[in-house]
Amino acid sequence: MTTDLCSLTAIQLLALYRAKELSPVESARAVLERVGQLNPVLNAFCLVDAKSALASARESEARWIRGAPLGPLDGVPVSVKDLILTRGWPTLRGSKTIDPKGPWNDDAPAVARLREAGAVLLGKTTTPEFGWKGVTDSPLTGITRNPWDPRKTPGGSSGGAAAAVASGMGPLAVGTDGGGSIRIPCAFTGLFGIKPTFGRVPAWPPSPMGTVAHVGPITKSVADAALMLTVMSQPDARDWTALPYDGRDYREGLEDGVRDLRIAYSADLGYARVDREVADLVKKAVRTFEDLGAKVEERDPGFSDPQETFSRHWFPGAAYLVRGVPANKRKLMDKGLCEVARRGERITALEHFEAAQKRNELGLVMSRFHERYDLLVTPTLPLAAFDAGKGAPKGAKGWVSWTPFTFPFNLTQQPAASIPCGLTRAGLPVGLHIIGPKYAEARVLRAAQAFEAAHPIAMPDLSKLAK
Repeated sequence: MTTDLCSLTAIQLLALYRAKELSPVESARAVLERVGQLNPVLNAFCLVDAKSALASARESEARWIRGAPLGPLDGVPVSVKDLILTRGWPTLRGSKTIDPKGPWNDDAPAVARLREAGAVLLGKTTTPEFGWKGVTDSPLTGITRNPWDPRKTPGGSSGGAAAAVASGMGPLAVGTDGGGSIRIPCAFTGLFGIKPTFGRVPAWPPSPMGTVAHVGPITKSVADAALMLTVMSQPDARDWTALPYDGRDYREGLEDGVRDLRIAYSADLGYARVDREVADLVKKAVRTFEDLGAKVEERDPGFSDPQETFSRHWFPGAAYLVRGVPANKRKLMDKGLCEVARRGERITALEHFEAAQKRNELGLVMSRFHERYDLLVTPTLPLAAFDAGKGAPKGAKGWVSWTPFTFPFNLTQQPAASIPCGLTRAGLPVGLHIIGPKYAEARVLRAAQAFEAAHPIAMPDLSKLAK
């Protein structure tokens, strides 16, 4: 057994618990020690509850000794993004405008399901204020950094979640994705993450960003994500938009490979500008699917840049959100979020309705596209991680401008995942984006598992991070 318990996946931890070769208490202590070492450098957690985590781990240990685990994640350390309600802990959403006194009496659906499955909840991970942008810094928690290079951003808005998993501060993290917020940080930090079909993972309270916002797992293996999604997709009556529960175990069929799948490869969706080094790594990665027996064809899906359509959905949500903050507290907020909210206020009802119609058209384009192709693959992002503390790379205007591959599939509500496919010459990860038709999470996971088997996910060298 490896001596670095923090490098183990959830699947590996569970196998060792089952064999009585490792205790959940040992695992929790190792992870908490790692948090103590690296969180001062990376700023991935905004709240750590070591006392509660160790108490949960001791309860799990007793269950494993009796041979009666509570559920499929019993004893596995998990972190929760600080947009998601967690009973007993403040959910401050990266904002100075929220009163930490609470009360905090509720678990969001995903957290409730993880707790019921026996997961050891470690704490809350950092997010930009209200999750509004594609990097992770906030007025409340400051700048979160990338384990591959702390001078770089881990992306966002689930940047704390990704930085935690990539640095061994727990194998599993709950993220949210309203325009790429799971896939962006997974691409920048070399992890696997999936945005399921909208409604697959019940959510409550509903996001102010409406029906583009998804909840999903961030992990260091596809199998871990399949297990986590199996747990989180269980029903919760508080989300009336949730999909009917189908009882699926996403681990079933995970190893079935991609032979005879029809895969479309689009280097730029027909309009995006992509860094040459990123484009080359993704193109090389796509050949893996051909080697594994898939039928790969270069083909753009056939829609124009939907940035305006997305903005006219997302910006009014920001305006609604900011309007709910008392006027005397708005001076405490991220100026960028307030500017987006002002832009949202200027979008008329007619413009929003027109955007809804264009969204329908985009969804129809992709629905017909998937009649011909089982999957679409693209780069996850057009660039590798840029400097921490910057809201966008040089020359870009706003986070939507540098995330052309992610937000379209929030509009269409399709399942989409990012898996690492190589490193730049500077040693930074690049993500491969795998998109399936609605409701086809299992197919996306199956393709990602085949790719991971051919190209195992590597973790960063953390020796230079410890203070």
